[in-house]
Amino acid sequence: MTLRQLGLGVLGWFLASCLYGQFTLSGTVTDTRGQILPGAAVLVEENIRLGVTTDRDGQFSIFFPSEGPWTVKASFVGHSSATERITFQRPIATMRFKLTPGTNLGEAEVVGDGPKDVTVQRIDPRLASKIPTPRGTIEDALLQAPVNFTSELSSAYNVRGGSFDENLVYVNDIEVYRPFLVRSGQQEGLSFANPDMVDRIEFSAGGFEAKYGDKLSSVLDIHYRKPTGPATRVSASALGAQIQHDNVAGPVRINMGVRYRNNSYVLSTLDERGEYAPTYLDAQTYLTWDPDGYGPWEIQALGVYGSNDYRFLPATRETNIGTINQAARLTVYYDGEEQSGYETGFGALAFERSTETSRIRWINSIFQTAERESFDVLGQYFLSELERDPGGDTFDEGDTFGVGGFLQHGRNTLFARVLSSALKGNFVVGDHQLEWGLKHRYETFDDVVSEWNVIDSAGFFAPHPADNLGYAGPGGRPDQTVTLPYYVQANNVVSAHRSTAFVQDTWRWATDAGNLDVNLGFRAHRWSVLPDPWTAGRNTHLVGGPRAHASFTPAGKPLTSYRLSGGYYYQPPFYREMRGLDGLVKDDLAPQRAIHAVAGVDHQFKSKGRPFKLVGELYYKDLDNLIPYEIENVRQRYYARNNSSGYATGLDVMVNGEFIPGIQSWLRMSALQTEEDLNDDSYEEYFNEDGLRVVPGYHSGPYAIITDTVTTYPGMIPRPADQRFSFSLLFQDEMPRNPDYKVLLSLFYGSGLPYGPPSFNRYEDVLRTPAYRRVDVGFSRVMFSDDDARSGLLSLEVFNLLGINNTINHNWIQDVNGRYYAVPNFLTGRRVNLKVSFQF
Repeated sequence: MTLRQLGLGVLGWFLASCLYGQFTLSGTVTDTRGQILPGAAVLVEENIRLGVTTDRDGQFSIFFPSEGPWTVKASFVGHSSATERITFQRPIATMRFKLTPGTNLGEAEVVGDGPKDVTVQRIDPRLASKIPTPRGTIEDALLQAPVNFTSELSSAYNVRGGSFDENLVYVNDIEVYRPFLVRSGQQEGLSFANPDMVDRIEFSAGGFEAKYGDKLSSVLDIHYRKPTGPATRVSASALGAQIQHDNVAGPVRINMGVRYRNNSYVLSTLDERGEYAPTYLDAQTYLTWDPDGYGPWEIQALGVYGSNDYRFLPATRETNIGTINQAARLTVYYDGEEQSGYETGFGALAFERSTETSRIRWINSIFQTAERESFDVLGQYFLSELERDPGGDTFDEGDTFGVGGFLQHGRNTLFARVLSSALKGNFVVGDHQLEWGLKHRYETFDDVVSEWNVIDSAGFFAPHPADNLGYAGPGGRPDQTVTLPYYVQANNVVSAHRSTAFVQDTWRWATDAGNLDVNLGFRAHRWSVLPDPWTAGRNTHLVGGPRAHASFTPAGKPLTSYRLSGGYYYQPPFYREMRGLDGLVKDDLAPQRAIHAVAGVDHQFKSKGRPFKLVGELYYKDLDNLIPYEIENVRQRYYARNNSSGYATGLDVMVNGEFIPGIQSWLRMSALQTEEDLNDDSYEEYFNEDGLRVVPGYHSGPYAIITDTVTTYPGMIPRPADQRFSFSLLFQDEMPRNPDYKVLLSLFYGSGLPYGPPSFNRYEDVLRTPAYRRVDVGFSRVMFSDDDARSGLLSLEVFNLLGINNTINHNWIQDVNGRYYAVPNFLTGRRVNLKVSFQF
């Protein structure tokens, strides 16, 4: 123990003893080889309320109300437990537990496992700061779970065919949100949760319990750490820096962090060259206070401030498209500027009362965001057909076959505020654990939208009005009204009330055949939208339904369990779904609905003496009252109509364990198909007298004489997140004779996603982007580490190791005849990042 820690400990004990008369026990939990055991349980048998878990450094601190005697027990999965008795002779005492690794396979640790009787998967949060990726957010840890990413610049992810807006994200039981006006990953910045402050992560890809909220796809449940002692973490790289500090002062525990991010180094690899100036800053503090001296009451407070400022002055762009035999190049020269930003404030205050058999929490929160974006970008483009003969004089050069320009204008602002108050609790009655909750939320949005585009092709306005040349008199000339190809202007003020309630029961049936763990619950949601705060609700819906989960562990096979889960999941519209393509709010929408059915198996086994876990899940989701949407980069634009129904089905297989002895790695493969049928879409096809298809504006002459018209109903079409196959791998290794040298490889493959021309006809979105393929690798060396929890780590990260040009979306270049050319927008290229971190 350092002098600093001793001084803080003496000061903390002095203050605590003056107020509450407490005694402090601090210590560490390691195995017999000296390896720290983060997450180990340290319990006090005389009062379970005093129990804690060790932090990421294997340390713990417990405050006792009297000198004892007390019985302290340390335990960790895969290790034998240890028990010590203590009677305080002085106010501060230390204790070190050394646990012996067990030899029983049933006790083998497999990081990331969850209990067999719940629908959530435990995610190791420590990996988030180790994974080499430009994101640098807590979502990086979800590579251990069945989720798909489409961009390394965005924290948005898709789960089993759903969009990111269909995912629930909680921090300390409070739902959090991402910015509303974000168009691209370049603008997004960091996500809400600070990875260095996280204690545990739980994730469910479907079939989750009634206690979780109302979305169609998944739940990400994040809980911040309650510190057990003083600790500080500092890290810096070419992309930014962050500092996080833990402290304990008597009954008050403080967990706070500050993050700064600037991605200009990575963004400079994009095809669009120019001056990128993206900056993100956030500060967070999580406080817990036991006003009755570690009695049943606890007060918790969380405060967050985030500021994002994105500025881009585009200069040029050059993108090669096509194949080796037929290649083209798009060259664009820009003038103008793009600016966007947001300021987010979040505050929460919770009161909790816990006993050995019950717990009740009253949670109050406020979320507020002020967002703005403005852009005026003028571009002049040239499309050239390239010479591909290496022996030619004009190799890699070509003739221009398309010339045009465009002007994009936007002035958008949004102010949003969400207030919520929730009361939830649980209690144990015999073999049953009952949970219940009530919540009311009020949300208001003030949104001003003003956007338009102008397109010029070969000196002609597009869409081009009818020509008026050749007419004898002015009366016969056609109208030459100039129509903007894209124009949206609206001013929306919308408020909504949401009231939710749930109740669920969890219990176990023990039989000779095995143990059956059951969870049965019911959830209800009442949603009312107001055009403005002073009028009565014009659109009110009350929805709800049952949710259930069952897990069976056969007798004599404790390492295998079989699971079934499902239920009704409703998603009442949030503001993003209510704003249509024309920028206007449609307040007559109904909640979207999904029925989940999930069957899974968990199996723990040993291979070559090393522990592994296999998880497989087969699922089907019946979808109704869907609100179709289009994806532009990371922005989702909704049709604001409940005119679609569909399904999602697939298989997820995950394996994690010690591919290298003593080191965890994760592998996941998924197959998926999700489709929808819009009930009001159709199109007409035209044919000439020979039965050949005629395309108006493309064909001419006698061929273009239409003699027959056929109306076609598209039926089922792929949903925007229909990624048929995906694969992810997180592989860790270290040098056998020098474990201070480590490597972590992150690999992701996702097959192509549907897309189509910018016509906003969903049935045309049947083209496929190229597969998303990405490999990142990080090499690290432990510079120093000692028993006082001081350590230093130096890392060299290589982003996009293979230099693959992944496509995020397409620009559609239009000529004067209305013909479109799809030009891909590529994501970031290869970059090397140096990162250093210290802990003390």
